[in-house]
Amino acid sequence: MKLPVLSGKELVKILCNEFGFTFLDQTGSHVILFGERDGIKRKPVVPQHSELAKGTLLSILKQAGIDRKSLEEVL
Repeated sequence: MKLPVLSGKELVKILCNEFGFTFLDQTGSHVILFGERDGIKRKPVVPQHSELAKGTLLSILKQAGIDRKSLEEVL
């Protein structure tokens, strides 16, 4: 399955509602989330763009410790 085109706002909602991340801070147009995955504390940074580039989305998922398949399952 192809990666969906998501906005930064949509991705923040998914990370918070489906993966248990919480809002930590916002600096300019970047939202910083906090959560724990596999016993590791993580702080993914999500830019608030109208469309996230594929590479940016994959990088954020890596920061969050979430694989592509897990994201596809919740969409």
